[in-house]
Amino acid sequence: MNNDYQTYSVMDYGFQINPLLPIIGYTEVISDAVCLTHSHPRGQLLYATTGVMKVIVENQIWFVNPLQAIWIPGGAAHQVYFQKNVGLYSAFIDPSVASSLPAKSCAFDISIFLKELLFKIISFKTDDELMLIQERIIAVFLDEMALIVPSETFLPMSNNMKLKKIIDLLMSNKASKHTIDYYADVACVSSRTLSRLFIKELGINFSDWCIRLKLMEAIKMLGDKKSVKEIALGLGYENTSAFIYMFKKNTGKTPATFII
Repeated sequence: MNNDYQTYSVMDYGFQINPLLPIIGYTEVISDAVCLTHSHPRGQLLYATTGVMKVIVENQIWFVNPLQAIWIPGGAAHQVYFQKNVGLYSAFIDPSVASSLPAKSCAFDISIFLKELLFKIISFKTDDELMLIQERIIAVFLDEMALIVPSETFLPMSNNMKLKKIIDLLMSNKASKHTIDYYADVACVSSRTLSRLFIKELGINFSDWCIRLKLMEAIKMLGDKKSVKEIALGLGYENTSAFIYMFKKNTGKTPATFII
């Protein structure tokens, strides 16, 4: 992502506590902007019909594409980058109806049914008393949200100083082919110690973290309309076939069909 981001003002919908208005819908097209770190009492569902969002919540990073949405519980500090023209659709969910929703932030594959419910809720006026049919739609929406299955396409981070040094190096050179032994020497620890740090701090091993880093970067580059060949070479793959295999193995889709 480029560095030419304008600051996007935080919407006040997230701060409106009102059980009589359980969900507030919002939509806008946002281009090359960043919503700086903030939190609000209402939980938030973020979905984009076009473009890619980079969402940072605590020690996790997601690149969210149009096949996915992200759930952020109320009170969770988060930052959002809107890459190019993002067709944003969002729902702010009052704490009074959020008890059955996931307690932790997560990205998930969004169903057509949930998308249509979101679009319908966004069409509701926020200054009128809800009609019975609107209350029913909201109830179904919340039922569907309670059933979401978190995706593993996120990049875990850590504040551990030794590990952070290695993470920074890996993120600055995503095409790196160095082994864990190389990075262990850089961190002045044994490869076994560094391997244990990855498992303990990040929950995954070194090689899986590196693959996930490449996957996240690939999703971002697809959002930038880069060609599959350009992405593969930029991530250190010798040919497109190896890159496509990695991508499909981890997402279930080829790069060409991942972002429409």
